[in-house]
Amino acid sequence: MPTLEHHKKQAKLYLKWHRERYYPVAAVIGWLLPRFHHLSDSQILDHGFKLADAQELVARKSGFESWQALKEGLQTVTDHAATDAAKPHLAFAEPQLFVCDIAAACNFYRQKLGFETRFTYGEPPFYAQIIRDGARLNLRHVDKPPLAANSADDLLAATIVVDNIKALFLEYQAATAPFHQTLRTEPWGARTFIVKDPDGNLICFTISAG
Repeated sequence: MPTLEHHKKQAKLYLKWHRERYYPVAAVIGWLLPRFHHLSDSQILDHGFKLADAQELVARKSGFESWQALKEGLQTVTDHAATDAAKPHLAFAEPQLFVCDIAAACNFYRQKLGFETRFTYGEPPFYAQIIRDGARLNLRHVDKPPLAANSADDLLAATIVVDNIKALFLEYQAATAPFHQTLRTEPWGARTFIVKDPDGNLICFTISAG
């Protein structure tokens, strides 16, 4: 959106054109300013035309009733833009999974779930990140997982949203991924399935109802 300074320059230009008897500006003045409606182009150019008139002309041309309304409208837009620029934005999340063997976990997620190892850290590795498209999971070595692999608790370690959940489910089914829950439609409308990794981490894949 043009700045107030731009509109000020435009108003001064209209004032200059009127003083120079530039006929096209007369048509614009007669069209946009009600008090000039009844005048001919020549009469408009003969008529007194001040900076305030030019500013009103610019305001009406921009969809405002007055110069003050234009300034207030521009300030509102500027304030909103400044607020939006200062507002924090959460770009993405990286869930952290606890595993007993980093290399084995990376192999599982690669072979069964189609992830790639982005990096490993340490020798032997105690930290890693795996990725698939926009999904990122961080793996952290622990001597004993917080949840036993045979735990009956449905405590999710991560939820990943996908755009074609049936195709992904069939892919994982063909790869013999260990399902904790097969594909189903939840009461709230989302379709989900859950995979359990060798360390007992439950990874939910879902597509929203909307």
